Amino acid sequence: MIQATLHQLRVFQTVASHGSFTKAAEELFITQPTVSSQMKQLTQTVGMPLFEQIGKQLHLTDVGRELLATCQEVFEQLDRFEMIVADIKGTKQGRLRLAVVTTAKYFVPRILGYFCQEHPLVDVALEVTNHQNITRRMWENQDDLYILSQPPEDILLCNEYLMDNPLVLVANKNHPLAGKRNIPIKSLNNEAFIMREKGSGTRQAVQQLFGKHKVAVKVRLELGSNEAIKQAIAGGLGISVLSEHTLYSQELELTTLDVKGFPIQRKWYVSYLEGKQLSVVAQAFLEYLHEHTQKNGVTSRLAS
Repeated sequence: MIQATLHQLRVFQTVASHGSFTKAAEELFITQPTVSSQMKQLTQTVGMPLFEQIGKQLHLTDVGRELLATCQEVFEQLDRFEMIVADIKGTKQGRLRLAVVTTAKYFVPRILGYFCQEHPLVDVALEVTNHQNITRRMWENQDDLYILSQPPEDILLCNEYLMDNPLVLVANKNHPLAGKRNIPIKSLNNEAFIMREKGSGTRQAVQQLFGKHKVAVKVRLELGSNEAIKQAIAGGLGISVLSEHTLYSQELELTTLDVKGFPIQRKWYVSYLEGKQLSVVAQAFLEYLHEHTQKNGVTSRLAS
C-alpha cells in the first residue's frame, strides 16, 4: 500500500461515495478513463478487488469497505494537520463538515455566514436533511458537528444544549379555533392535519403527543418542507405543528392556536460523536455557535 498515491485514494473515496465512476469524474474534474485507470492501478496495488458490479450498481467489496474507512482516517488526519498549522500561524482555515435537520436551516446558515466572515479561509460543507438521515450520517461518521432537536439514544454522542425549540400549533387565521384560549387537545380530533414526512423529528414529537392523549387527526397532506406546509395552511388545507423558529411576524395569514399540550417543549443541541477529536475549525465553530445563540438568540415568534 505504500505505493498507493494520495490522489488514487482520493479518487477511490469519491467513487465509493457516489457508487459511480462517472459521478466521481464529474466531482473531481477529471475524465472517466482517468478514474478507471487510477482504480485499476490501486486494485493492482492492493491485490484484491475493491468494487463489484451487480447489475448497474457499483458496490464495495469487504476489502473496499476497509480501505474506505482507512481513507477517511487518513484524510481526516491530513485535514487536522493543515488546520493545526494554520492555527499556529494565527489563522483559521480548513473544512467544516456540518449536518443539520431541516428546521435548523432557518438559523444555522446565518450563523455560518457570520463565522465565515470572521474566518474567510474556512470551507463549509453543509448538509440539510431530516432526522432519519442525520442518524445515518452519524453512524457513518460523515460530519464534524450535527445540529438537531432529538439526538439518537443508540449512538454514543456528546450533546451540548444550544437553545429552546418550541413546537407550536399553526393554523389559518380564519380557522374556527383561532383566537380561543385554553383549547382542550381533544378538540383536535378529526381536524384536517398537514404532517411532516416520515423520518422527521417534528413528526415523531407530534405523534407521541397525540398518542398520549388519544387524539386522531385526519392527515390530508405529508410534506417535507416547512415553507410548503405554511403555504398549505395559508391555503386552508389544514393545521400543522412547526418549530417556532420557522415563523415570521409578517406571515399575516397564519396564527398559532392556544391548545393544551402546546407548545411541545424541545431543545436544540449541537452533537458530535463521543471520542471524536474535533478539528481546530470545528472546535472554533462550536464555541462561536454557543456564543452567538446565548448572546443573540434567533427566535421570531408569530403573533397569535
